[in-house]
Amino acid sequence: MSSPRPKHRHYSRRGAALGGVLACAVSLTLASCAGSDAADEKTDASGRPIVQVLVAQNPDQMPVAEMGWTAQVEELCECAIEWESVDATGFGEQRAAMLAAQDVPDISISAFSVEDTQRNPYFEDLGTHLDQMPNLREYFDTVPTARQTVATTDDEVFSVSSYMGAGYEVPGRYMIVNKTWLEALDLEPPRTWDELHDMLVAFKEQDPNGNGKADEIPLNINQLSIDSFGGFASPFLLLNSAGLTTHFATGSMLQGIYVEDGEVRNALVSEEYREVIGFLHQLMSEGLIPEDALTADSSQYSARNQADGITPTVGMVFGWGASDLGTEFEDQYISIAPPKADESMADDEVVWDASADTYVFTSNIAMSSSATNKEAAYRVIDALFSEEISVQQFRGTMPSFVTDDGDGTYTVTDHFWEASNDREALEGGFAGWISPDITLANEINIARLQKMDANYQDVYQNIDWENDVIPPWARPSEEDTNTIANNATNVLNYAMQMTASWLQDGNVDEQWDEYVDQVNTLGGTQNVELWQQIYDEARQK
Repeated sequence: MSSPRPKHRHYSRRGAALGGVLACAVSLTLASCAGSDAADEKTDASGRPIVQVLVAQNPDQMPVAEMGWTAQVEELCECAIEWESVDATGFGEQRAAMLAAQDVPDISISAFSVEDTQRNPYFEDLGTHLDQMPNLREYFDTVPTARQTVATTDDEVFSVSSYMGAGYEVPGRYMIVNKTWLEALDLEPPRTWDELHDMLVAFKEQDPNGNGKADEIPLNINQLSIDSFGGFASPFLLLNSAGLTTHFATGSMLQGIYVEDGEVRNALVSEEYREVIGFLHQLMSEGLIPEDALTADSSQYSARNQADGITPTVGMVFGWGASDLGTEFEDQYISIAPPKADESMADDEVVWDASADTYVFTSNIAMSSSATNKEAAYRVIDALFSEEISVQQFRGTMPSFVTDDGDGTYTVTDHFWEASNDREALEGGFAGWISPDITLANEINIARLQKMDANYQDVYQNIDWENDVIPPWARPSEEDTNTIANNATNVLNYAMQMTASWLQDGNVDEQWDEYVDQVNTLGGTQNVELWQQIYDEARQK
């Protein structure tokens, strides 16, 4: 599943930095501007330099300051760290206020996006200080795409994305079917949409869970968003069955933008999309998808998937893994390779979501360009990207949550998987990297993903990574971002309303031409043109 990825650079933010300097020049309080000379070093009572570290965390996580591994970071950096946890789910307004006030913490984790750090001249170019951060240098040398995905046009690095390890280089979304039901009904995994339809009909009519009740939900799908396209657990992954390669981990695809043979297009007006809508309408009209699926919220969706914990009632989902259906039923579910939209398609025309080049990268770390104790801050970042601290951030303090078995092998303890909210780990919100050279034993999530991914190895070979995938480093300028976002809002509001209507009531063919014209008029055409320029520039670098 490896893919050739060209070296690249992003746009420069030098213009933005110049604007920040000019703003400072006319400010009454020069010291308030980011990038101005720092004040005297801040130290604690012992004379150690103080470094502020803000971490945006999930609300159900233990506050980072209470995690045992943080003391090891302080030892390595020879500094005092003021850890601050903020609720990631409600951080949006606070983030905007910080950026507007040009007041960002010394170090931030999971707080600012790559775009935030590139467009606001308050962040340090970490790429010019790798001599002070040898662990970060090793990361970039070992995983070249780690730098490529965050670098500006001038190869500046204002934030660094964490890397969860080679085991997570997967799309993280699959077609998942109850194999126990297949076996009970003597069925094979479907190879075409016709066979998929027949399988779902059998799930509905033949009591595969054997409880004597007509309680089976053949296909459960997540609610339809009106402000983005696709994403996780999306039935529009079926576009891949029709030959259109999706990449639902990137912002372009979430707006409907994809590329085929080097030509940027809009999936929302593609023939493949019309085909998928027609098929999904057929399934809904026959009661093979819950009639309220398009509006049921995420809690209702999850509740249906996990049923009563005793008897499974869902036959198929689009999801991350079998555990989406509840750990009690996990062993009953398998992934299936995407079936062809039509029997006449060649096997190599069927593809799958290409998000593996993005899913493996997670939260970002950034440093303020006006940090008071910069040398200490570099040491903090270097410590976070060391092997042992990275592992502990990801899976918990040693030895309670992880054991060091020597020779680059670590074992995630059962305590980690049982602890739930008491884990001393940032998990996917960490700031570090899991080197391809180390082994994480008892890493259950990798085992879960490998189980799902196994049935997709052949279809991955059909993806044209050079010409059918927009690289994750293809990002619009700030000016284009505003235009693209406004157009996408208008397009998606209209397109998703029409899609919902078609899925429930049909008539997609009768209304298609008018719909296509409207999508293009609302900004679809302009967005395709802008993304073509962005894509072409990304391919050249």
